[in-house]
Amino acid sequence: MREQIREITRWCLRTVFTLFKVRCSIAFKENKVPHKAVYVSNHVSFLDPLMLFAFLPGNPLFALNGHLYRNRWIRLIMWSADIMPFNPIEPSDLKELISIVNKGRCCVIFAEGRMTSNGRMMKIYEAPGLLADKSGAPIIPVWINGPQYGYFSKTKGKLPHRPLPKVTITVRKPVNFKLKDELRRQRDHISNEVYMIMRDMCFEASYNSSHNISLFAQLMKTAKVHSKKGFMRRPAFVEDINRVPNSYKDIVIKSFVLGKFFKRKTLPNENVALLLPNAIATLCTFFGLSAYERVPVMLNFSVGAKNMVSMCKTAVCKMVITSHLFIRNAKLEPVIEELRAAGMEIFYLEDLRKHITLADKIGAFIRYKTKRVPHPEGGNKKAVILFTSGSEGAPKAVVLSHANIISNIKQLSSIETINMTDIIFNALPMFHSFGLTVGTLFPLFEGAKLFLYPSPLHYRIISEIVYEIGATVMFGTDTFFRGYAKIAHSMDFHNIRFMFGGAEAIKPDTRNMWVERFGVRVMEAYGSTECSPVVTANNSIFNRFGSIGKLLPKIQYKIEKVDGIDKGGELWVKGPNIMMGYYMPDNPGVLVPLKDGWYHTGDVVDIDEIGFVYIKDRIKRFAKIGGEMVSLNAVHEMIVKAYEQSGSDYSYGVVSVPHESKGEQIVLVTNNKNVTQDCLHNYVRANGLPELYLPRVILFKESLPVFATGKADNITLKKQVLEELGIETKK
Repeated sequence: MREQIREITRWCLRTVFTLFKVRCSIAFKENKVPHKAVYVSNHVSFLDPLMLFAFLPGNPLFALNGHLYRNRWIRLIMWSADIMPFNPIEPSDLKELISIVNKGRCCVIFAEGRMTSNGRMMKIYEAPGLLADKSGAPIIPVWINGPQYGYFSKTKGKLPHRPLPKVTITVRKPVNFKLKDELRRQRDHISNEVYMIMRDMCFEASYNSSHNISLFAQLMKTAKVHSKKGFMRRPAFVEDINRVPNSYKDIVIKSFVLGKFFKRKTLPNENVALLLPNAIATLCTFFGLSAYERVPVMLNFSVGAKNMVSMCKTAVCKMVITSHLFIRNAKLEPVIEELRAAGMEIFYLEDLRKHITLADKIGAFIRYKTKRVPHPEGGNKKAVILFTSGSEGAPKAVVLSHANIISNIKQLSSIETINMTDIIFNALPMFHSFGLTVGTLFPLFEGAKLFLYPSPLHYRIISEIVYEIGATVMFGTDTFFRGYAKIAHSMDFHNIRFMFGGAEAIKPDTRNMWVERFGVRVMEAYGSTECSPVVTANNSIFNRFGSIGKLLPKIQYKIEKVDGIDKGGELWVKGPNIMMGYYMPDNPGVLVPLKDGWYHTGDVVDIDEIGFVYIKDRIKRFAKIGGEMVSLNAVHEMIVKAYEQSGSDYSYGVVSVPHESKGEQIVLVTNNKNVTQDCLHNYVRANGLPELYLPRVILFKESLPVFATGKADNITLKKQVLEELGIETKK
């Protein structure tokens, strides 16, 4: 009798939920359910157990945490189901559940032990992992998405709520779960294994629903969720130094106006260069071009006129969009003349006013109201063209697809949560992949507020603005973080939740400075332009100093042996975020894809037993002296430690140059006049280091070249050294 009532109840619940936009996708046939298994689900609302009761096959036991079990409405509706109270930190509850599963039952357990308050994953308890390990049952991952936007969640004020959010329940195939013997006694590693499964599930569920849409379609999708707050209220989400906040409606309408205009002046799929700083106008121009299938080419305005002309030729650009105000303030008039001389058409955004009519604005407004996306499909079509920093020679054009960028954003959102309560401050330029994907598109697509600043070098102004706007998240590099920390007041960053550093290694003293002065954690990430850009990252749940974090979801990797290096090897990666290919300077406009989709990072790494990645060196940063491989990064670290008493205001650059008898020799360039070979020799002997680490030549310069990101420009430095030593022809 109870079984019949249970089936009737489930049928009624399924019918009601289906009518209210709930869809369930199960990756296996219902008759293929293992005789014992552990359904592990995320937990976003009070409706979760009811929805799982309605849609999951079979008759699983529901292990409900206290807040669910005590809810009389849930117990009333599920009285015909098998439920039990469960405390994830109570050993007796876990033993009872293991005993039940061992008898051949499936059970449902919420990995987080409590309902999320931010819309994403929270702390993962070890109970699901111990249950699966001790009972020998596979884990069946379940991901629920959508109820966090409804009235039965605990995300009020952090996510926009609406009466009938679209809900999807994704159930994956069973995953065998067995802990490594050497990790059995380490409780954190148990939850780590479950976390990795759920993290991958989060990415799959979110990416599968948007892998084929364009960047502009994703913007419209986000605007539909976040554009309103109450009756006739439209919250502002983007602001720049003009201090005129813009809502999603403003951004979309301006993008339509700009896109429609440039559609008339360009051809479909034409590459169009942008020479603009971080500003709302840049953002709208980017999305306007993207909306009508024009490909933005982001020019790096810090590399000089010659390189910018080369970039335009490599990407086969005929038009450069810029701004009178920006050109005047940045003193780039000679660059414009060079671009014109090379045959580029220069268009200034200020001149657009005389071309835009009232009809254009009305048309853009109508397209926004009807939610019309001119080209909704993106997928593997070109989305943007960026350029390598030149750390391995002449800059190459990197072609990224819509799927590349969207997948990387979904990978990031699966490991770190930002929402509408966050204010993201981004001063990293959009021509840099970190500044474009992570600093700009990531917060915009996640519904967080975004403040765009044109230069990361204005340390005092930036500290003041961060304090004024109450920013909660910042992205940057070690160089910039050190600059901000040295000049800022201790209250300037009081509202910051976390900071992500990339492009260069985060030094221990930088991290310590932020923790001690401001109480802020600086988490390190790693990537490259070719990877859209992020490959690995630490996060709030798993953060290990000295590591660049764990590989993001669905990134495959290989460690290839490198001659002369004993531990670790070169990291090769493959995944949905890896670029379409290169445009080479000697073969403009011709796409050169990666062989078999594998990208060779050029970095020597080591990965520990639970997945944290450590960079040991860069292959290009080795010198071969008398047949021995010497790490230039190790030499640099040795010099920094030898002169750490001098303070952190000095810079040190280490390069290798040809040598007639030994093959290569090491040259040190610094602005610290106290550096001598005798002191370095004494330090090497006192610390038992190889004498091969000693630089044979020391040169003094007032300043060392750096990229716009603050990263050391070793290519330019080496050219300067070769020229000064008179051996440039022997490269």
